[in-house]
Amino acid sequence: MNNQRWLSQNFFTFFITWGIFLPYWTGWLVDAKHLTVSQASVVMGCGLLARATSNLFFFPTLAKYVHNKRLISILATGALITTLLYIPSTGFISLLIVTLLFSIFYPALLPAVESSATTLVQHGLVHYGKSRSYGSVGFVIAVLIISMLTGIFGNDIILWSMVIGLIVMLLMQQLATPKELLVVPTKEQRAKSLSMKTLWKIKGFPIVLLIVILLQGAHASYYSYGYIYLGDLHVDPFYMGMIINIAVICEILYFMKADTLFKNWRSSSLLLLAASGSSLRWLLIYLFPNIWVFVASQTLHALSFALAHFAFISYLTKTLPKEQIPNAQGLYSALGMGLSTAILTFLGGYLYEISPGLSFAAMLICTVPAIGILLATRNKYQF
Repeated sequence: MNNQRWLSQNFFTFFITWGIFLPYWTGWLVDAKHLTVSQASVVMGCGLLARATSNLFFFPTLAKYVHNKRLISILATGALITTLLYIPSTGFISLLIVTLLFSIFYPALLPAVESSATTLVQHGLVHYGKSRSYGSVGFVIAVLIISMLTGIFGNDIILWSMVIGLIVMLLMQQLATPKELLVVPTKEQRAKSLSMKTLWKIKGFPIVLLIVILLQGAHASYYSYGYIYLGDLHVDPFYMGMIINIAVICEILYFMKADTLFKNWRSSSLLLLAASGSSLRWLLIYLFPNIWVFVASQTLHALSFALAHFAFISYLTKTLPKEQIPNAQGLYSALGMGLSTAILTFLGGYLYEISPGLSFAAMLICTVPAIGILLATRNKYQF
């Protein structure tokens, strides 16, 4: 199979499920499983902590002993089995336990696919942005379809859509895979990558990682409460998916041109632009609590998420040796999209019940320091 096509298809398939999970899972726990918003925030927050632990330890360790294709298959199988455990679960405790198990397997699929992408980019076989844009397209399609299906069949369809998506992802692994992703790490490579200590010795890496942890964590309230917030603004459920998709469409447009747009910009300059756009995004939602401002703020997702993500992946591709890629991806996913998001989800849930706008304004505690750190370190570390 063509390497670019393989990566595009795997991004597309995974993000179909991500488009089910990210915008709708908290709302599904509230509407279909009858948890309160605060209970759902605890469940999702604990799930994010489990995700962080899994991505920090389980995923990098597993990646040292199996090739990429088998890694994705193992994680998809575990995710499917744990998703089915949601069916008989009804109470807060049982849903919490299932979510913890689910969070060990499912979110680790993201760094697994991203690691495959980084490996192929390092071999000069693919354009990352082009393939990643297919993932965003999958996300858009999923959000639109789920928005329509929930209007017809109710919120129970969210769970069954996830089950079908994971089955399709498993079937995708039966297709031909690029030979570069079928290489099992050697004993020598495992020895080189067993420790993450060498990562901290790479010039600029700790600073870049800290910045993306702050910028990705700043999306916590949007991911967990954006769907609920639209409901509080009295938006028809049919239109919620369309509104959420505005952000992803802007993300797609950026990724389609990411390999050439800002080509000569330094990573620090890209991250500074991303942090500025993110700060503006959350400030607008706080200051102007109406649907039209929320819609307009969705365009800033191209900066707050897509630009920050691409800047980090580009930095890894240019700077890190192959054997350290899973460690770096694990740290990024664990801390940037897991732990920091978990902590801020707890904070956002508490503030949301006081005033929805406060949960978004609180994200400035990440983005403003990120700007300060970038301005203070970008010339010293030359990243």
